[in-house]
Amino acid sequence: MLTDKDSIAALATPSGRGGIGVVRVSGERARLVAEQILGTIPAPRRAFYTDFKAADGTILDQGIALYFPAPASFTGEDVLELQGHGGTVVMQLLLQAVLACDVRAARPGEFSERAFLNDKIDLVQAEAIADLIDSSTEQAARSALRSLQGDFSQAISDLVEKLTHLRCYIEAGIDFPDEEIDLLADGQVLKQLGQLLDLHGQIQAKAEQGHLLREGMHLVLIGAPNTGKSSLLNRLSGRETAIVTPIAGTTRDIIRDSIQIDGLPIHITDTAGLRDTDDPVEQEGIRRALSAVQEADSVLLLCDDRDSEDPKPPADLPAHCPVLILRNKCDLSGQPVGFDAEKKHLRLSIKQGLGIDLLADWLKQQMGYQQQSEGSFMARERHLQALTQSLEHLENAQLQAEAYQGELCAEELRLAQQVLGEITGTVSADDLLGQIFSSFCIGK
Repeated sequence: MLTDKDSIAALATPSGRGGIGVVRVSGERARLVAEQILGTIPAPRRAFYTDFKAADGTILDQGIALYFPAPASFTGEDVLELQGHGGTVVMQLLLQAVLACDVRAARPGEFSERAFLNDKIDLVQAEAIADLIDSSTEQAARSALRSLQGDFSQAISDLVEKLTHLRCYIEAGIDFPDEEIDLLADGQVLKQLGQLLDLHGQIQAKAEQGHLLREGMHLVLIGAPNTGKSSLLNRLSGRETAIVTPIAGTTRDIIRDSIQIDGLPIHITDTAGLRDTDDPVEQEGIRRALSAVQEADSVLLLCDDRDSEDPKPPADLPAHCPVLILRNKCDLSGQPVGFDAEKKHLRLSIKQGLGIDLLADWLKQQMGYQQQSEGSFMARERHLQALTQSLEHLENAQLQAEAYQGELCAEELRLAQQVLGEITGTVSADDLLGQIFSSFCIGK
């Protein structure tokens, strides 16, 4: 049975050939591993160049050893790092020698999990480690690092502290009714609730921006055949991703690609042209196109600018999904490039590259993008859900305070505090922790 008391080891660098490979050990047997492999225990936090030996004394490699005694280590336990040459065979031999010292192989994310359990990091910081590793853009990496350094956690902690203070204020009035002080009538509760809602809104906005940097936006291109959907995909991606011909109905299936606009990932889906047809293959492509719309964050509806009327969006389009009508081929219609905010359409020429900058600005606006994304936190879907739920409880608390229902107001604040605690891990379920850390790399 695996326990938190076991000493664990794993490769902390990717498998394969490389200049350097690292084997990481954490737990009570880290000192024994040092004595067995190195012949001595290195001085704490000092690089020590030596031979790495197997149990029979055979030299496996030469490299640098670093020893971090508890609690001054990443996991809060004794930690030993062996930095050798990054050959596949060399690293495997070294790892096997370590495991032979009554040390077991670590589970994915177990080093970070132990750091969390030993109060070295909170849950948001633990997730930020994985997000930093997986970052696909510079700004995503900056946001992940900001969360890892504790900015997101501190913001949540400040919010919870103010919320707790307000709870104490209200519950004091409930517990001591003989004082004949109507706390809800003096306006202080509503004032502090308003401040809490403002602070919550600032945190939520930064978290939503960070979520966009992590997940990206799903953009779907729809419209009649031969209106320029595939050309737009190629223009945005900068490569010939989709086949473009003058023949209507060239695209029969879903085509996906990913791009970046100012460091923000956007996942584009090109679809089959929407029209009445008896072709069963084309009918299936249209069905898939309409299905893709259901999962879109934004939709671009393309048409020929020489058509007199704007096309109608699909009837079953999700209510939350913004739609921009692109009137393409303005170079043929003779109309100027421009954006009409009232009609929600953009006139452009995809072939000539005219108006693409206006389209990029619209996409960034729909995503709530801010230049450089300063102050954003790397946030996951569960963080946004928790912030949404806590906002509902705070708004309900405000309604109860306006109705002079002190007990109900205090209960809504308690529920908001509990939901916020789930973000940092002060309130969490074991299955949630298992799900989070299981997605980590081995050695993290």
